[in-house]
Amino acid sequence: MQAFVDSAHIPGAVTMVVSKDKVLHFGSVGVADYETKSPMESDRLFWIASMTKPITAVALLMLQDEGGLSVDDLVSKYIPEFGSLKTPSGKNANLTIMQVMNHTSGLREADVQTAANAKELADLIPSYVSGPTQFEPGSKWSYCQSGINTGARIVEVVSGLRFDKFLQERIFDPLEMKNTTFYPTQLTESKRAAGYIKNNDTGNFDKAEVSVIFGKPENAPLGNGGLFSTAPDYARFAQMLLGNGVYKGKRYLSEDAMTYLFTVKTDELDCGFLQEPQYGRRGANYGWGIGTCILRTPHPGVAAMLSPGTFGHGGAWGTQAWIDPAKDIAYIMMIQRPNFNSDASNIRAEFQQIAFDELVR
Repeated sequence: MQAFVDSAHIPGAVTMVVSKDKVLHFGSVGVADYETKSPMESDRLFWIASMTKPITAVALLMLQDEGGLSVDDLVSKYIPEFGSLKTPSGKNANLTIMQVMNHTSGLREADVQTAANAKELADLIPSYVSGPTQFEPGSKWSYCQSGINTGARIVEVVSGLRFDKFLQERIFDPLEMKNTTFYPTQLTESKRAAGYIKNNDTGNFDKAEVSVIFGKPENAPLGNGGLFSTAPDYARFAQMLLGNGVYKGKRYLSEDAMTYLFTVKTDELDCGFLQEPQYGRRGANYGWGIGTCILRTPHPGVAAMLSPGTFGHGGAWGTQAWIDPAKDIAYIMMIQRPNFNSDASNIRAEFQQIAFDELVR
């Protein structure tokens, strides 16, 4: 990782590799803020963006374990406004929780201003059902932020708790994820790693700002990408998943619920981000579960060292977590550079390959 800092590809990074009960690697390099030159310490806070999605999925599956819902239920059972939603052909959409969580719903998105003005998840629902779905549900895969937020709203309806409060009480506090939040305070904000975009004209890093829809006390707790976290916090979440739903002797998810995270639920649909033409049709190597991307077949590059059934998610600013149950290992990388560290980037591939070679092989 130091080589990427030295070559000015990233300001800094925090990396972790864990098994279900051990920390195998924990390191930090570079700086957290170019202006202040403050070092990238291991407890730095990062906007983890879409790495929020698997946490939203776990919340839903907890409620399924308790009999509060089934992921095969119609969304309209919990959010009546969905009862009138139509498809492009005029049929009733009849969206299921499964479809909104695996990106096959075709649900339309809210615009940025609507999302920024939303104080609660319920405020977003009218925009999601304001017109027909974009395609017949289940007929294709299309990455969908509104679907995940719909899932988060269902958590609220079933549990009776605001989404952030549910996560705090049921996941963050028990797993000792003390620095994971939708709303950084002044204290935690001072520990946050700054985001940067590389200016290709000047070669310098320009400061990037988190979207206006995330991070402020007045924002709704968005299940699609609203969380801020640290590498150690997310590692504990990953260890629970590596433990097949168990962490430090406490069961958080049943073995049956865990299968929804590492079993492809998108059939043979073309889907995913991590696909190069030389590996075959788009999506040949990947499918999606409930809020997770799942590796079907390893391929050269970022997935070369991963096992079939590895699952996880990345974030818009370069954060990433892969959970590989077959090898009992999870790779966690935290950086804050939106236009460099994409899902198939060299930095992810190199970090994972070195970690695999030194710790697993």
